Amino acid sequence: MDIQNNVIKTYLKNVFFVTGTACGGKSTISRALAQRHHLLLFDIDQQFDRHRQLSDPAFQPAMNRNFRDADEFFGRSVEEYRKWLLDNTREQLDFVLLDLIRLSHDRPVVCDCHLTLEQAGLFTDPARVVFLLKEPSNIIDDYCNRPDHQGFNRFINSASDPERAKATCNETLRSLNADFYCAVKRSEYFWLERTPDSTVQKTVELVERHFGLHR
Repeated sequence: MDIQNNVIKTYLKNVFFVTGTACGGKSTISRALAQRHHLLLFDIDQQFDRHRQLSDPAFQPAMNRNFRDADEFFGRSVEEYRKWLLDNTREQLDFVLLDLIRLSHDRPVVCDCHLTLEQAGLFTDPARVVFLLKEPSNIIDDYCNRPDHQGFNRFINSASDPERAKATCNETLRSLNADFYCAVKRSEYFWLERTPDSTVQKTVELVERHFGLHR
């Protein structure tokens, strides 16, 4: 059953979307907004395992693909790795939308997610989405150094050649985010770029102002 996008937008009117590139600050800012404004936090990465249990390999093959070890996982070409990541995001999207419709029925939700510009236009209004960006090169070290990504850090370092695995990840993330990074900057959407001078407090204040949230 296809649901028209105007219907989805109507049912998601209580959802604030925080999206953007890898390491742009999505999780940090989403958590801060949820705490400061008593919003329900919905992190799609944290929901992946639950959504995978609900999925069907016939319809969500990427979500259900298993890998023998880190060497098999990181031994793929950049093109294969990129396609798998995109397919995972696309397959999980239906679960995410249905969860958000249910959860935001009587309570505002902030969603830490991965949206393309096209998806943002289909599912929400510009006033309810922010793109947080980071220049997409050498991202993997920042990613692995985060306390909430230590499982991935251990996994990538379990590869026979961790430096090669990291290089594959960096190139994959760069290829995923480079055009997107530039397109967002040219778009009508509100965006903020993470720099060495960025602070959580200032970023949160700017996002609050964009969303019309007041303490």
